[in-house]
Amino acid sequence: MLLNTSKIREDFPIFKRKINDYPLIYFDNAATSQKPIQVINAIKEFYETHNANIHRGIHTLSQEASDFYDNARRKTAKLINAKEEEIIFVRNTTEAINFVAYTWALKNIGKNDEIIITRMEHHSNILPWRMVTIAKKAKLKIVNILSDGTLDYDHFNSLISKSTKLVAITHVSNVLGTINDIEYIIKRAHEFGAKVLIDGAQSVPHLPIDVKRINMDFLAFSGHKMLGPTGIGVLYVKKDIEEELDPFLCGGGAISDVSCNISGCSVEWAPIPLKFEAGTPNIAGAVGLAAAVNYLLNIGIDNIKDHEQKLTKITLERLSEIDKIKLYGARKAGIRSGIVTFNVIGLYPHEVAAFLDHYGIAVRSGHHCALPLHKTLGADNGTVRASFYLYNTIEEVEFFIDKIKDLCSRFD
Repeated sequence: MLLNTSKIREDFPIFKRKINDYPLIYFDNAATSQKPIQVINAIKEFYETHNANIHRGIHTLSQEASDFYDNARRKTAKLINAKEEEIIFVRNTTEAINFVAYTWALKNIGKNDEIIITRMEHHSNILPWRMVTIAKKAKLKIVNILSDGTLDYDHFNSLISKSTKLVAITHVSNVLGTINDIEYIIKRAHEFGAKVLIDGAQSVPHLPIDVKRINMDFLAFSGHKMLGPTGIGVLYVKKDIEEELDPFLCGGGAISDVSCNISGCSVEWAPIPLKFEAGTPNIAGAVGLAAAVNYLLNIGIDNIKDHEQKLTKITLERLSEIDKIKLYGARKAGIRSGIVTFNVIGLYPHEVAAFLDHYGIAVRSGHHCALPLHKTLGADNGTVRASFYLYNTIEEVEFFIDKIKDLCSRFD
């Protein structure tokens, strides 16, 4: 179904903005999303009327702030059907992945063990595993993609073995929009005794996620891509794994007791997940995230998915009719999220993005923090990416297509 975008857009103050006298068309949602007034007001109200540190004071403001923070954890857990204690607040997806690398992986990966990633990973889901394999003298294996931009599952099956300890894979490619079959990946990995980390930065805001149903081990995602503020991210860790982890950061708020004497200091950690959240956390960020989760649940994640699929289908069909356009990834909207990546033959991606920006259309150009994938695609100069969300409209897509046609006609 198509959402009532007119009503939704009333909640987003930024769409009153004009760029070069044109209404803003924001197609850079894979980078970050815009924020509804409900999120903005929640953060504003917290700072104006409830601001205090959490879990440290018995005064009214501290108790209120603690309640807001704890409620954000409950809301986030509900979104992905997790237990409250399985939600660890971090800064972003990148920190969440590094958390797993520094806590679980460095402890559990040994010499000649194997970590499997894919050719379509974001740098944030490549570089931490490079670090681990170098440190532990382990092996990093990379699953190829097929010509249509989907994962080569046969190649994955040829790589996985009893030496595989971890599979780290994006749920949705931030370049191709490919929706990977993580249910299959998780099932196969568990058959070999391996754990699976899912990069959900591009999926949690757009697709329904049930961590229990598909037996996830780790799931990382960011608040700012799902209508929330920057600086707040989420790491889901299955409880039995979480209980075995040592803290990534140590300090105040992460302990129940510390004793020091002439021979040294001993510590009793706080209960999970607080033992992993040392220092003053991003309390206002958590408040904003809770408001964003409320907003998404009220709209319905399934409804958002269907809306984006419709926009993606139209965009792919219309762009494929233009001779000078090179599209990347699967042409079927059903196996890709609301991301359309392309190039205009003969032009650099930044030239295309600058042209569109003149008409108020915000797209991303470059390598999208996925250089290995672009080299595989033969797009060393990068690509242009249009990415959709719940507030985008068919009319915006049509205007975007018209401007792309106009640009291409200038180079006939």
